Amino acid sequence: MNPYMPDPTDILSAFQFAPRYDVAVASRRGSGPLQRPENQDNFVVIDFRGEACHLLDQEVRRAQLAGWPAGHGRVAVLDGMGGHGHGREAAEAVAAGLLTIPPCHSAAELGRHLDRLHAELQRHFAFEAGARPGTTLTMLELPAGAAPLLYHVGDSRLYEIGPEHARALTVDHVPATAAAIAGRLDEGGWWRQVHGAHSPQIAQAFILGNAFSNPAHLADPLFELTPLNLPSWLCALPDRRVLRLREDASYLLASDGFWSCLHPDRFVDRWPDVLSGAPDAATMVGRLFAELEQAPPDGLHADNLTALVLRPLQGHADETALPDEAES
Repeated sequence: MNPYMPDPTDILSAFQFAPRYDVAVASRRGSGPLQRPENQDNFVVIDFRGEACHLLDQEVRRAQLAGWPAGHGRVAVLDGMGGHGHGREAAEAVAAGLLTIPPCHSAAELGRHLDRLHAELQRHFAFEAGARPGTTLTMLELPAGAAPLLYHVGDSRLYEIGPEHARALTVDHVPATAAAIAGRLDEGGWWRQVHGAHSPQIAQAFILGNAFSNPAHLADPLFELTPLNLPSWLCALPDRRVLRLREDASYLLASDGFWSCLHPDRFVDRWPDVLSGAPDAATMVGRLFAELEQAPPDGLHADNLTALVLRPLQGHADETALPDEAES
């Protein structure tokens, strides 16, 4: 047996999201011989019974959350920034923090809780100047009987994968986006830099802070991308919003190891065919990893890999939601 082939037993799928969703996730150090020394990615799943799952010391940890309301869920993918030191610990700290945040029912409420967690963890990781770690955070809050809420920081992504196209539903927090906001980069130039190529540079991360407000200085708060500051061709993709899910699509939360290659858009374009006919979320996750193993894209870099698939079940994709700024 090829020692680098993925072990199907590490795809986690025994989550209770029925009758609305089917969810599966896997996280690995790398693909084939391209293995990082440790896995600095993480994920969080809280299912409709309040059973939580995440990584601690690179091992799966499970917990039952007391008082968690039936029918409410939460899923997230995180990518710790090892280049800044303590990347794995940063992702673990945020993952653990997500288990303490109460169920949220609006994007504004979720944002307030996460802004507080961001500030608390900045104080916790108050090392010498310039050494503060960071992590991406791309998550979906799944209120009972309502549409999902998106929260996004960093350059992990949420994709909508339909029968014909894979479409990014998040905007990467990278220098090219900062240039687009400042009017120095047009839509074509932004797309070529962000989706047509890959760079490890990042302009904002949870705990780390942001370089959007002043590129010459790393500011402590998070800089929310909204329709008021994004260019017109990105303004439909703010960081914190209500999502409308398509019944004929599946939704992938993933770390950037899946597009760390010479031509990311070409690899992403293969995903609808890769997932076509898959009977469940676990099969979809397995196929995404197998595609990297068996037909890797040109110039694939060694990087950690985390993929979480959320598949709406028939009759439950179009939910009614409160307005985005509603209070709970």
